[in-house]
Amino acid sequence: MNAKTYIVLIEDEKNICNFIATTLTAQGYKVSAAPNARSGLSLITSGCPDLVLLDLGLPDRDGIEIIREIRTWASIPIIVISARTQEQEKVLALDCGADDYITKPFGSSELMARIRTALRHSNRLQTGSRLNQRPYRANGLVIDFEKRLVTLNGENIHLTQIEFKIVSLLARSSGKVITYDSIISHVWGPYADDNNRILRVNMANIRRKLEQNPAEPHYIFTEIGIGYRMLEDQEG
Repeated sequence: MNAKTYIVLIEDEKNICNFIATTLTAQGYKVSAAPNARSGLSLITSGCPDLVLLDLGLPDRDGIEIIREIRTWASIPIIVISARTQEQEKVLALDCGADDYITKPFGSSELMARIRTALRHSNRLQTGSRLNQRPYRANGLVIDFEKRLVTLNGENIHLTQIEFKIVSLLARSSGKVITYDSIISHVWGPYADDNNRILRVNMANIRRKLEQNPAEPHYIFTEIGIGYRMLEDQEG
């Protein structure tokens, strides 16, 4: 790992803060930690980090406010780390601009995997090697965005126009959870009914075409009550 990759950690629980900071440092990241929103925002504005780890339950401001504020001037990846388990809290954080959400307690392996995914996605956006300029590839599934073709182990998969839109949206942000409302807005438009039924019906059809066992998906995973996450692209 590039030692110059810089992460700002905003966490007021000292034990958790020390655990995360020690884990990241051992993996070669540069880390600065802050116990509250005010000092955390100061670190972000002065240090231009590559990624932010943010606890929602801060003593001086709610983490959701911090996400909204950062998103007015920066697109750096934000991973929420929080003890809040309510689905509404996760959806709100993601819809406000967080890139991912990890619920406490979590292990170091999960944390590192989420960080790698967020950084890879961010690098695609910054370097122009974004997935819409080359096919998505993962475990035999290939999605060619320009040709609008989907193949699985070399066999063509016929998707309807709506199904292709859904799969393309998830593939371009592979490894990240996309909320139900965000998918509905992107596919059916901002004024679409936010009832998830039409999305569930289309997803069931997609899984029947892509998954060997739709009940145990291999490519598109459900984050219950929140949205969907696609298997991470393996060429990024």
